[in-house]
Amino acid sequence: MKVFSFRHFRIVILLGILAFALIYTQEQKRSTTSWYQPVKVIIFPINGDRHPATASYIHSLKTNDFQAIDQFFSRSGREFNLAIEQPVITQLGQQIESLPPAPPTDNGMMSAILWSLKLRYWAYQNTPDDISNQNRIRLYVIYHQPSSQRRLAHSMGLQKGLIGVIHTFAVTEQNPQNAVVMAHEIMHTLGASDKYGADNQPHFPEGYAEPDKNPLYPQRYAEIMAGRIAVNDSEARMPSSLRGVRVGEITAREINWIQP
Repeated sequence: MKVFSFRHFRIVILLGILAFALIYTQEQKRSTTSWYQPVKVIIFPINGDRHPATASYIHSLKTNDFQAIDQFFSRSGREFNLAIEQPVITQLGQQIESLPPAPPTDNGMMSAILWSLKLRYWAYQNTPDDISNQNRIRLYVIYHQPSSQRRLAHSMGLQKGLIGVIHTFAVTEQNPQNAVVMAHEIMHTLGASDKYGADNQPHFPEGYAEPDKNPLYPQRYAEIMAGRIAVNDSEARMPSSLRGVRVGEITAREINWIQP
């Protein structure tokens, strides 16, 4: 007779946690992409380099500094005849003192699952409140001082848990491009997929805001999930602000702005 060991008990507990997370994730997905009410996005700033200038920048932040994101979603929603006038409403949350768990260095599925659970638990620990997270996206924005020697870590948005982790620069003139990155990761939490390759070049046609433009190049806008404006078939540049960004049809379908 086999003995039910502690190892088996741990596996059962882990499977139970995963099952609960899956059910809760499905509820979040239905809630955020029904578009009967606005999706609230709370932005939690983090001082990523503990620099005094970064601290000063964070202290100066106001909710109005993120209005470009709200305006982008409102403008884009109208282009797809979305019934709700303001699909996304951003709000500045409290500053978070601790850093989120680092993503795994390998591409293993189990490592990714465990990291996702750790991140969601970290989010719960650092933003505990009585507000339901079924219709609320939490963006943890990690600010750094700009440096020619520093390359920012990759930002990410997770639909499972409605959590985004953003790495960006703490300078006012960078705010418009910061908003582009934040809007991109918000789209990820809503179910949109990336539309660019390993070379950061937008995929054609889904990564082009105007795939039918003649002549095709240069494109005038970036598709939000491609993140860059195609100058030619091997070169692209980042838009200066969300004014230079559009939502493509495939992305709109992924977030339920176009019914199947």
